[in-house]
Amino acid sequence: MATPRAVARKPRRRTQAERTEESSQRMLEAGIRLLIDHGPQKTTLKEVGELAGYSRGLASYRFGSKEGLFREILSVGRRQWAAELTRVVGEKQGLQALLAATEAFRNFLLNAPDQYRAMLILWYESIGQSSAVTAKLREQHAAQRRDVKSWVEQGIASGDIDPDVDAELFAATFCSVVYGTAYQWQVNPAALDLDRLFGAYQQWFQKVLQPPATA
Repeated sequence: MATPRAVARKPRRRTQAERTEESSQRMLEAGIRLLIDHGPQKTTLKEVGELAGYSRGLASYRFGSKEGLFREILSVGRRQWAAELTRVVGEKQGLQALLAATEAFRNFLLNAPDQYRAMLILWYESIGQSSAVTAKLREQHAAQRRDVKSWVEQGIASGDIDPDVDAELFAATFCSVVYGTAYQWQVNPAALDLDRLFGAYQQWFQKVLQPPATA
């Protein structure tokens, strides 16, 4: 008796939403690559569409303008950072949340270097300008400072952080330290040992924040 032939299954057709999501992701990746290689001034939506493998006009249709593309790159980077922060910090609060956030920042630098490098380029390019990109950047920095301030206040309330610590001042200091490190590392990665450096930051933060009796 002949063995029946297996019926080949047709591949599932992707939905319009799936195709749109894929094209947007590929164009964002192309935009990041062009930002890193050529800078914001020489990055064009025409090149973004072509590098991603689509028509010249699709990037313009999807993002509206080059500034719209840059805003989206910043937004995606912020979401990626928020996901890593949530994963590492979890339910921790106070001093432990701060130490975990320091680790999360190191992980983000190591695991998403192109994304973060593109974000840094946009950050420094926006200095001195009044634009939607600058406004988005201000929002992101303010959110980061609020997170740090909240952790310090939690630690003061629970007793694991010195009540004399100025939460707002420490939040600005924390952000200055990690952003400055990120900038140096992007300029010359070989000059910095991130594991050693962020480990030292954690020790320093503990020493600065813990009450005198436990420091």
